[in-house]
Amino acid sequence: MAFLRFSKKGNSQKLLHQLKYRNKPEIGEEMGRLYGLSLALQGYQDEWDVIVPVPLHPMKQKRRGYNQSEVFGKGLSKALNIKLENLLERKKFTETQTKKSRIQRLDNVDEVFDLRAGENIEGLRILLVDDVITTGATLCACANVLLGYGAKHVDLATIAAGGQ
Repeated sequence: MAFLRFSKKGNSQKLLHQLKYRNKPEIGEEMGRLYGLSLALQGYQDEWDVIVPVPLHPMKQKRRGYNQSEVFGKGLSKALNIKLENLLERKKFTETQTKKSRIQRLDNVDEVFDLRAGENIEGLRILLVDDVITTGATLCACANVLLGYGAKHVDLATIAAGGQ
């Protein structure tokens, strides 16, 4: 599921650039809140036990000051009244995916994510959130980890979806 359709040089790209590169985390949280309200109106508020953001590498998060997927998740969490938990960790630093092909993206995120030590997610219904989905490589890698550790099911939600 996606809140917006991504279009190059369109409003969705402008919003995402403000969120990711111009220190505007409030944009992500507000989009999450608005999307969460829309999902609640459609009866989705009881579909998930937990919202899980795609993690950033600690180095990248320190540089940016926040995780854009997490602030989007916070807005969703507030609107849907579902807890947000950072259950995943990024084990490796990866290059940006923006200029990579689908195959390169899949290779770039292979074995990058894992469940945080000590977490038990068996039987949980998880809403996995990220800022944008293009090929789905990152979300797929994260979902596979969650399912591998026993999640009942994993649904995906992003701020925007679309191709290059």
